[in-house]
Amino acid sequence: MFPHLNGLGIQDPTLIERYSLRQEAHKDVLKIYFKKQKGELFAKSVKFKFPRQIKNVLVDGGTHQYKEITEISRNLTLIIDELNKITKPEVKPEVDVKEKILTDLRHLEKVVASKIAEIESDLAKLK
Repeated sequence: MFPHLNGLGIQDPTLIERYSLRQEAHKDVLKIYFKKQKGELFAKSVKFKFPRQIKNVLVDGGTHQYKEITEISRNLTLIIDELNKITKPEVKPEVDVKEKILTDLRHLEKVVASKIAEIESDLAKLK
């Protein structure tokens, strides 16, 4: 059912609770967390490191300049697909960037106005 996870040595993928993925230098680090079993203080987890694929991409066709880029390995993408089937991560709705910036700006205005009022109050006390 989950051949790529079995290939990693995970015998019972149904015990997987969640996973995290991060990049360290030229490696992707996958950490898989399992459901806490009865009698365990901490949930078990395992960590796997996957080397990133290195590719040379043409940057400028006129001068034939290439740039070295790295990308996630194909095997890791297949593993992540299987993990997503098991964990069913929640899909975050698209955030309107302009609306988020405006919301942050309004919040900042309130914080600054509050701080100015606090400082003016402290100044009034000094008179």
